Amino acid sequence: MNDKWLKQLPIKAITNVTPVSGGDINQAYRLETASKTYFLLVQPNREQTFYQHEIEGLKLLSQAALVPEVIASGQINGDAYLILSWLEAGTGSQYDLGKLVANVHQIHNDRFGFEHNVDGKLPKINTWQDNWGNFYVHQRLEVLAKRASEHGLWNQKRQDHLQRLCQIILDYYQTHETVPSLLHGDLWFGNVMFTADGKPALIDPDVLYGDREFDLAMTTVFGGFDDQFYQGYNDTYPIQPGFQDRLPWYQLYYLMAHLNLFGESYGGSVDRILSNY
Repeated sequence: MNDKWLKQLPIKAITNVTPVSGGDINQAYRLETASKTYFLLVQPNREQTFYQHEIEGLKLLSQAALVPEVIASGQINGDAYLILSWLEAGTGSQYDLGKLVANVHQIHNDRFGFEHNVDGKLPKINTWQDNWGNFYVHQRLEVLAKRASEHGLWNQKRQDHLQRLCQIILDYYQTHETVPSLLHGDLWFGNVMFTADGKPALIDPDVLYGDREFDLAMTTVFGGFDDQFYQGYNDTYPIQPGFQDRLPWYQLYYLMAHLNLFGESYGGSVDRILSNY
């Protein structure tokens, strides 16, 4: 990215460009003008539609949560870009953060899934389903197992245990109904923040409509969320009985995702869950 590239952005009179953390997928920059600061994401050699899922996700989440505002998106010299408002980081209450996530989860739909699939490092098959068990098993767990097998990260023992777990999940959701909730989709502590005035906010979504326990499970995998977060959540939208028993079903997805992305260093964590089934 050079001055010629930057001058094609719809943000004029840029005074400073600073690389910042933007996850493991995007190039990310802080853009400054004399009056405003923006967050720029760039995906080299991608169509501008690459960011459509994130744009739609931010719009949906904004019904119940503070999120960055979408300023502009497009393509320059074959590179997709997305410009968001800059949220200045501060500190705040995890109790309020829990309430915010609970409010998002109370946005409901009549089916599980989303309007389009996501073509990223890990495929997300979001075809609409009426049954959460069918969606989760066939469009999440089995997809990751297939990809892991193709990359030499899966074996028959893991597959046998996974098949037993999948049958348990399918059987459970034949007799237990769950409501399709709007999910952030990647709710680890790196994708939440507090603004300078202490307000909780959500960033970098990968939205879908699913069982809210799927989102909550992600909050338990890598830490950062404290007891006040879960208290705020429960006081707003109580977690269903038996969640702790089902929690490993959903932790497994995120550990399998990391197995696919980062290799066998996550194999032991995957096996510890699978060995229980």
